[in-house]
Amino acid sequence: MKYIELKIHASKQGVEMVSELLMRNGITSLSVDDPADLQDILEKKNEYGWDYIDEEVKARPDREPVVRAYLEDSEEGRRQLQHLKEKIMNLKSLELEGHFGWDVDFGRLYAESEVVDDEAWKDRWKENFHPAKISDTIVVRPSWEDYEAALGEMVIQIDPGMAFGTGSHETTRLCMQLMEQYAPKQTEARSSLLDVGCGSGILAIGGALIGFGDVLGIEIDHDAVDVAEENVRLNGVDDVVRIRQGDLTEGVAFEADMIVANLMADLVMRLAADCGKHLKEGGVFISSGILIEKKDQVAKAIEDSGFTVEEIVEEGEWCAIAATIDKGRHR
Repeated sequence: MKYIELKIHASKQGVEMVSELLMRNGITSLSVDDPADLQDILEKKNEYGWDYIDEEVKARPDREPVVRAYLEDSEEGRRQLQHLKEKIMNLKSLELEGHFGWDVDFGRLYAESEVVDDEAWKDRWKENFHPAKISDTIVVRPSWEDYEAALGEMVIQIDPGMAFGTGSHETTRLCMQLMEQYAPKQTEARSSLLDVGCGSGILAIGGALIGFGDVLGIEIDHDAVDVAEENVRLNGVDDVVRIRQGDLTEGVAFEADMIVANLMADLVMRLAADCGKHLKEGGVFISSGILIEKKDQVAKAIEDSGFTVEEIVEEGEWCAIAATIDKGRHR
């Protein structure tokens, strides 16, 4: 199948703005190539990281961050492409006019596009995706590589396909670590987990492995739904994990002990109130995809929605927030 690959060259600051812009305009299948993430790994800043980094990747540490999005190669896709390019140009104009402050630099915001086969997306992941330990007990490995688990380790096999989620990003690792920390103690009743924007299904599968007995993954992108469903089967947890295409705000009847939402700052703030409606009393809301510079803003929005922020954990430029719900305060 053919796709249009849209590449936007941006600065570190510009990456999040571009990603949020794309998501606000209906793009949920995107990737970010940021050399700063690689540098964190090479300097051993992260407790968990890659076992292996391709030498070709290490040879280009000064390359410009790039956000990639994929559109259908159709008349509608080409109209959407033109619309997005205009939005990117407008974002650059607003930056130059000082709309975001005079100390902001989003980079070139240069957008280019080409028609590619979907195998190009899959192969891009395979070049640099290798087994990695992302929490105290969870190891993520690509489906095409072998890994022998050490004592106490649980392994998630992932083929990301056209979906976000290999475990390599700080936000995924932070979410998984908080999920382990706040997972309910096992009782006779099955504990439940709702994964909002589940992407490849990595956190939903991880939830099943650490003991949740009823897991629902919600994903708006139909390609990602297919990928997540296949990964659930691949890991043998299809008796526990269900994947559904949809939007949390549109009629999801599911009450959970924990909700995890690895999205973007603006989406987390917008969905916080709805997430509260789907949590049991005392339930835990774990959110990430939040740059550290926005943590106070997001934490306030979460608290204003009736939650109590328990802790904020950080890694690199990113943070994740764990909050509990008080139904009496929830609006």
